[in-house]
Amino acid sequence: MKISHRGLYALKALLHLAEAPDGALVKIRAIAESEAIPEKFLEAILVTLKNARLVASERGREGGYRLRRPASEIVIGDVVRLVDGPLAPFGDAVELARRVRTEKRHAGLFDLFLDVRNAASAILDHTTLHDLLERNERILAKRKRATRARA
Repeated sequence: MKISHRGLYALKALLHLAEAPDGALVKIRAIAESEAIPEKFLEAILVTLKNARLVASERGREGGYRLRRPASEIVIGDVVRLVDGPLAPFGDAVELARRVRTEKRHAGLFDLFLDVRNAASAILDHTTLHDLLERNERILAKRKRATRARA
């Protein structure tokens, strides 16, 4: 599994929106600057996320983007698949299972790839944007405590 820059930027943008107060609109420029994402690239990503009904937008001077539903309902696996396609290195789970059944010499190799895909899927499909925000807070708090302990 490989997450592209586009996939990484989509996740960063969604996390940025998830950090905004409930329902608050965030301008593209603010996301782009804060997350170091090229603005034009971000615009295209946000259109994809909007078409998938993950974000909503409002036009105009006071416009911007916001999450369409709570961060606790947006699953990371869905976002990765939307932006980057299947989690498996050789197609989706169905394709890998077919190759395990039909590969003449190296069925075990494709079975291993299927296991890797299933493990990644299990993690990504049980992690939400809200979970990532909490995880980030824990890591940053731990890092801060470690820095104070060294000082």
